[in-house]
Amino acid sequence: MAPLLVARREIVTPGDLLAEGDLRPGDNVLREGDRIYALRVGLVDLDGNRVSVVPLKGCYFPKPGDLVIGRIVEAGLTGWEVDILAPYPALLPMSETYAKGHASKTDLSAIFSTGDLVMAKVMAFDRTRDPLLTAKGPGLGKVFGNRVVRISPMKIPRLIGRKGSMITMLKRETGCRITVGQNGVILVSGSDERAERVVVEAIYKIEREAHTQGLTDEIKEMLRKELGR
Repeated sequence: MAPLLVARREIVTPGDLLAEGDLRPGDNVLREGDRIYALRVGLVDLDGNRVSVVPLKGCYFPKPGDLVIGRIVEAGLTGWEVDILAPYPALLPMSETYAKGHASKTDLSAIFSTGDLVMAKVMAFDRTRDPLLTAKGPGLGKVFGNRVVRISPMKIPRLIGRKGSMITMLKRETGCRITVGQNGVILVSGSDERAERVVVEAIYKIEREAHTQGLTDEIKEMLRKELGR
């Protein structure tokens, strides 16, 4: 396998040559012959033999299997319209919830009301129809009692970290429960407000400084200092 021609986490621009040889193209790159070029301004990422560019800016485009956190816009006849911060409104059918039996629009509003926060997964999306959601599954459904943080969806991979390193460290150091939506919405819940506040500060710092080296260790040091550990 040929090495990258640029450093991991290096900022690149459209047209930059990233690799030659046997590396596979991932997101936001283009292969021409045995060369791979960047298509977006962003950070170079290498996962196994797959090279991608993580955009620095951009909106959320749904993919089947994504966990998302959105707000109910309105109840229809057979389900709900949900704002998942994508260019397209999402649909959550009643059949994809744990609601029993058949319900009228009034009943639908009783299950999820306008403004309710809901955690769901993207079941289907192919740009010929709006994203289809499901709220069936462990932890899915209406969200209560969490701090809500919103960052650029393009920074979610950095918040998670390689093999989950960053998000695992945040949870371990603070004892908080952190749920990350691929659409850039994060839920934080902890045993005390101080820990929650520090997590929120750390998440925004990660968003601002996603391109910097050694960020995981820097965030860990910040957390321990703020929490007196």
